[in-house]
Amino acid sequence: MPAGEHITRTYKAALGLCVPTVRWWGRLEVEGLECVPPTGPLIVASNHDSYWDPVVVGIAAIRLRQIRALSKSSLWKVKGMNLVLDGMRQIPVVRGTKDSDALDRAMSELREGACVGIFPEGTRSLGRTLRARSGLGRMAAAVPEATIICASVEGTTDITRARRPRLRVVFFEPSGGQMRPGEDPTELAVRVVGDLRARAPIAIAGRKHRRTLAAGS
Repeated sequence: MPAGEHITRTYKAALGLCVPTVRWWGRLEVEGLECVPPTGPLIVASNHDSYWDPVVVGIAAIRLRQIRALSKSSLWKVKGMNLVLDGMRQIPVVRGTKDSDALDRAMSELREGACVGIFPEGTRSLGRTLRARSGLGRMAAAVPEATIICASVEGTTDITRARRPRLRVVFFEPSGGQMRPGEDPTELAVRVVGDLRARAPIAIAGRKHRRTLAAGS
């Protein structure tokens, strides 16, 4: 496998602490790494059902890329966590708002050839069907040279159960291709979320079986 971009020591160390949980306890399976460009601007879009999702996707991709995830800003208020997150090059975003500062930083990172991770649903599903947010499309429109790759993640809501989970991350290209000429940012986000949820139905923490909720339920 080709070598990817330089990955910071803090990023390696932080994810390394989680490897036993994810790779051994979680029996992580990874597919589609050949779809992940080892260099150049990259947007990784994932579904989001558990706090473990960014960790699991990060570990799945670490042989190739360091993912600079858009993460909720409240994490930076935890003592010591701010230093770790900064060392991991994560990007704070105020959830539930159109945080232009976070998107501007993400776009700047992309233009420099970084890999930026985003949850186009905006937050954890918690069993709900969420509407796609436009941030993914806005980044893609602003940095058209960036490649968009989907990363469906399954099994993370079962990590804290007594029974061992089975984690699975699949990297794949959007079924409709990259952002189309004239495509609205929200329309792009909607079809990417559709691709993700087709592979990883909404899962509820603490439940043995996943379930998909009908839109509007």
